[in-house]
Amino acid sequence: MGLNQEAILAKSKAIGRQRRHERIRKTVSGNAARPRLSVYRSLSHIHAQLIDDSKGVTIVAASSLDKSFKDAKQKGNIAMAKEVGGLIAKKAVEKGVKQVVFDRSGYLYHGRIKALADAAREAGLEF
Repeated sequence: MGLNQEAILAKSKAIGRQRRHERIRKTVSGNAARPRLSVYRSLSHIHAQLIDDSKGVTIVAASSLDKSFKDAKQKGNIAMAKEVGGLIAKKAVEKGVKQVVFDRSGYLYHGRIKALADAAREAGLEF
């Protein structure tokens, strides 16, 4: 593959994920009783947040960029995704949120996304 073909492939993968995300968001919506757990995955980091879509407010957020993970060397792997999942669940339970709707943001339910979801379930969230 040439450089131009790789750029086209990367762009088409990003467009496909964006389309999947839009399709998912037509049906997945959070409210105060059951907020949406949205996940964003980059090459280097992973982010999660609980969103009340009826008010348009983020209730809690956790990321591999948080100060508690400052000493971690690798922040974009499965182990870090498990840590972020546990942290978001702990913060949510402190705010009184037990049930959420999971929004995978167009990513496959595999690898880091699955690890974050499983860790959140183990730490007390229901979805």
